[in-house]
Amino acid sequence: MALAVVRSLGAPRRLSTTQELEDFEQELVDQYLLAAVGAGLGDSVVGNDRAVLFEFMRFLGRPIWTAQPHDADRFLTHQRKDLGRARTTVQHKAWAIGHFFDFVLARYQGDVHTLTGCVVGQPIDEYNRPAKADYGQPRIPPSDEEVEHLFSSWRDSLEHKRKFLIAARDYLAASLWRRAGLRIRETYMLDIRDWRRDLGEFGKLHVRFGKGSRGRGAKTRLVPAINQVAELLDWWLIDVRHQFGDDWQDPDAPLLPSERDDPHTGCCRRACDQALRDGLGVATARWLPDWVGRLTPHTLRHYCASSLYARGMDLKAIQDILGHEWLSTTTRYIHVQDDHVEHAWTVANQRVAARLGQ
Repeated sequence: MALAVVRSLGAPRRLSTTQELEDFEQELVDQYLLAAVGAGLGDSVVGNDRAVLFEFMRFLGRPIWTAQPHDADRFLTHQRKDLGRARTTVQHKAWAIGHFFDFVLARYQGDVHTLTGCVVGQPIDEYNRPAKADYGQPRIPPSDEEVEHLFSSWRDSLEHKRKFLIAARDYLAASLWRRAGLRIRETYMLDIRDWRRDLGEFGKLHVRFGKGSRGRGAKTRLVPAINQVAELLDWWLIDVRHQFGDDWQDPDAPLLPSERDDPHTGCCRRACDQALRDGLGVATARWLPDWVGRLTPHTLRHYCASSLYARGMDLKAIQDILGHEWLSTTTRYIHVQDDHVEHAWTVANQRVAARLGQ
């Protein structure tokens, strides 16, 4: 019985057939994705990178190691102009291709030259690499008066709702976006045990499913229940949550339950993100119609950052509340009034005058 030929990336021999070239190309991609898994990237990030690489390979129409900067120019232009992709989508695709070629250059450029005779270059260079800045449309939040009108009207209407429990749940979720700056996934993944009234002066929310960098798992944080969050959660757990079902004493039960029970356990299901979005959408259409289609959970997260800053909270504290890794990210969430510069100048002069007077 003959043994099959086992080929590795380090085998110093020329590739001659089309099948061998395709197999080698596949191996390069597989090795890159294996390294990404080893680095701790999540399945979604690895899957997205794989899809981008194969899309680029199909567009190129020849082995990927032959790609040049002008090929990347054509690909990125095709994404923006012909396919109408969002700018951030094109940005992430360019980054995925660039990371892959960084990997090949660092580990396998010698093997590629030996096996194919081709010198690998980086097609994503300083001229076509999209900047890291978020150059989409900024999420400018509503004014304080508009937000207060929305939530006060929403709160006053709860007792008259036919489905009081669902309306109260949606109101609580939106209040957490407005007052604590939670992301929507961080909100619906909260369990009852995540409300820690015993921690700190105000109590704290244990956010266990914060957004991690490039899919590197969930990033946890403790969010102080300032800005009336403690009072809202006390109202919810004392007056409302037990009406959903008998699991209200189970610390692992969802804090924000669905109106339907799990057929297997008989306990409340967890509310989904779309249900919470719909609740905000209905309330916005009724009490803030000018913001229909524009007021989203993430816009309320921007409002939370802006309102805390306007009340004097420093940027580092807001960064900790929002769970941002970089302070530069937090600054993009701060939207100030037109007279902010003039007001800051006046306050600064008052501080200087007070010191001189002393």
